[in-house]
Amino acid sequence: MNAERLLQHYEQIADAPDAIARLRQFILDLAVRGKLVPQDPADEAASELLTSIAAAKARLVKAGKNGKSKTSLPVPSEQVPFSVPDGWVLTRLGDIIILLSGQHLQPSEYSEVAGAGVPYITGPSDFTANGLRISRYALVRKAVARKGQLLLTVKGSGVGKTTICDLNEVAISRQLMSLTPIGWDLRFLEVITHRLATALQSQARSLIPGIAREDVEDFVFPLPPLAEQHRIVAKVDELMALCDELEAARTERETKRDRLAAASLARLNTPDPETFRDDARFALDALPALTARPDQIKQLRQTILNLAVRGKLVPQDPADEPAEELLKRIAGKKADKTRRAELRRNGLPDASLRREEGLEPCNWTWTQLGEVALSMRYGTSVKCDYGTKGAPVLRIPNVAAGRISLDDIKFGPLSPTEIQDLSLLAGDILLIRSNGSLEIVGRAAVVTPDAIGMSFAGYLVRLRTDPTEIDPAYIWLALQSSEVRDQIEQPIRSAVGLKNVNLTEFGALTFRLPPLAEQHRIVAKVDELMALCDQLETSLTSADETRKKLLDALLAEALAPVNAEALQEAAE
Repeated sequence: MNAERLLQHYEQIADAPDAIARLRQFILDLAVRGKLVPQDPADEAASELLTSIAAAKARLVKAGKNGKSKTSLPVPSEQVPFSVPDGWVLTRLGDIIILLSGQHLQPSEYSEVAGAGVPYITGPSDFTANGLRISRYALVRKAVARKGQLLLTVKGSGVGKTTICDLNEVAISRQLMSLTPIGWDLRFLEVITHRLATALQSQARSLIPGIAREDVEDFVFPLPPLAEQHRIVAKVDELMALCDELEAARTERETKRDRLAAASLARLNTPDPETFRDDARFALDALPALTARPDQIKQLRQTILNLAVRGKLVPQDPADEPAEELLKRIAGKKADKTRRAELRRNGLPDASLRREEGLEPCNWTWTQLGEVALSMRYGTSVKCDYGTKGAPVLRIPNVAAGRISLDDIKFGPLSPTEIQDLSLLAGDILLIRSNGSLEIVGRAAVVTPDAIGMSFAGYLVRLRTDPTEIDPAYIWLALQSSEVRDQIEQPIRSAVGLKNVNLTEFGALTFRLPPLAEQHRIVAKVDELMALCDQLETSLTSADETRKKLLDALLAEALAPVNAEALQEAAE
C-alpha cells in the first residue's frame, strides 16, 4: 500500500462525497488480498492450518455438533480475481466454520417479560455499540447462538451487518446466521463476511436483499496463516480507528462551515439596516469558501430572491415613479374596476405595521397578485396526447425552472374559440394550481417567444400583465420568495392527495411591488447573481468529480500500480 501518496493528496480527496466509506472498504479489500501487512516466511503455512481445521471439523461431525459433513467442491483459482500471497490457501468458507441459520418464532413462542426464556434478537436493530439489546425472550429453543460467535445479518436492509455475540446464549431469528470459525481468528472471519456481503449485495435474489446459506458455504477466499490473521486484524483495527478520527474531523469541519454559512444567510434574510451592507459584502466574499454542497447553493439562491423582493438587492432611486401609480393605471385598464377595492379589503398588511417594521422601501407598495394582473384564467380540460393533430397544449412538465420547456408537448382538439381564448403571449406567466407535491403547486414560468400562440391545460393558470407597467420576470421572482411560498404552502400543507390553489387564492397572494424601473434593475441583478450561483454549483460538481477521480487513482495504485503521469494529472 502506497500510504505516502495517499497521505500526500489526502486534503484534496477528503471532501469527496464517499471518501471515508471508500477508505474503509479499501482497507478490508487490502486485508483479504494480503496487502495490508507484510508476509512472514516463518509463519506456519495456511495449508497446515487448513489440515488441522479439517480434522477438527471431522471430530465435531462425529460428535454430532456440526450436523452432516458436506463434501466440498474443488476451489477453482479463477474464482479469486487477484494473486494469492505465498503461504495463503484458497478455501470455501463453509469448510472452515460452523454455521447456524436463525429460525422464526411465532408470537406464542416468545415473551417480552424479562427473563422469561432465552434472550431473543430479530435483526441488526438489536446490535448496539454496548452489546446486544434484548427486549424479547424465546420460550422455545430453536436456533441458539453462543458467546463469541459472529452474528451476520442475512435478510432485509441491514444485510452484511455483523456483531460478536456477548451473551452466553441468544436465540436468533431467520434474519440472522451465527458463524463460528474452527480454529482460526474470529475477527478475521468478520473481515471476510464484510467482503462476502459486498460481493453479494449486487446479486440480491428478490426485492428484499438476502444472503442464502449456500452463499456463505460456497464463498471462496484466500485463507492466510493464523499468525498473519492476527496481524491483519490488529492493522484493520488501527486503520478503522484512524477512519473514525478522520470522519469525526470531517463532521466537525462541515458542522462549523454549515453554521457559519447558515449564520451569514440568516443575517441577510433578517437584515439589520445599520450592518446590512457589511453583512452582504462578507457573505458574498465568504460563501464560496463556506459552500461545499449543492443544497447550500439552493439556500443561497433563496436568499437572493428574498432580498430582491424586499428592496435589499439594489438601491432605490427617489426619482422612480411610485409603484402605487402603476397600480392605478392597471386598475383603469381592467374590465372589473371593483376588483382592486375588493382585494384591498382582503389581506394587505395595514399601514401602521408596514411603517413599524420598515418593510416598505422608497416608492414601493404592498399589492396582491390579482391587482397586477389584467386577467387570470384556467386552461383547457380536453384530453391531450402526443399525436400531431390539434393545438399544442402546455402542461405541468412544461413549467420548469422559471421558463417554458418545449421538450414534451402534447396536442388537443381545441375549437377555434378555445385556441383564441387560451393563446399565450410572450411575458404571460403560467402557474401550476394542482399537484400531489407541495413544492410543485404554485411553481411558475414566464412564457417565452417560442411558446407564443400555444394553449395550456386545466391544471395551470395563466396570469397576464401589462408589460408597460409590470416586468413579468419580477412577478416570477416574487412568486418564488419565501413570503409568497409560505402563503401558498401553509393552507394546503396538510391536504391529502392533490393539493390545490384556486384563482381567488392566487389573486390574494400578497407581496411588495417596486417601481417599474427598479423591477428591471432587480431582475438584472438577480440574473447576475444566479449566474454566479451556477458557476459556483458547476465548480462544486467539478471539484467533486476531480476528488473522486483522484481517490480512485490513489486507491487503485495500491492494488495495481497506475501510470504516475495520469495520477499527477488527476491531482492537478
